[in-house]
Amino acid sequence: MSTENKTEEVNAFLQQLEHPLKAEIEAVRAIIKANRKICERVKWNAPSFFYVDDLATIHVKAKQHVHLIFHHPAIVKIKSVLLEGDYKDRRMMYFENMKEVKARKKELTRIINELVDLME
Repeated sequence: MSTENKTEEVNAFLQQLEHPLKAEIEAVRAIIKANRKICERVKWNAPSFFYVDDLATIHVKAKQHVHLIFHHPAIVKIKSVLLEGDYKDRRMMYFENMKEVKARKKELTRIINELVDLME
């Protein structure tokens, strides 16, 4: 897997993206990227984040909310009321609006940092 950070590629992708929650997508992206170990790229036709291995993707096809998919299996070890799903290898997080993004920033940051620690 490439370890190259492709921020410009993600910037270009998001610039052309038509989405009613584009500002919220950018805000979630900024929260995730605050952990300097995390790199980003466009994968699965969506902004995706990785560290050592694939970590999370923002599913941009959903228009009614920002759908963040944590697809690294270590995510199941992290407990949070914000992580949804009972899958054996992934969890979901949803944001309906900017108010939710701001209210959940601290918990999302904790989840991201804990996941990175588990991946080391």
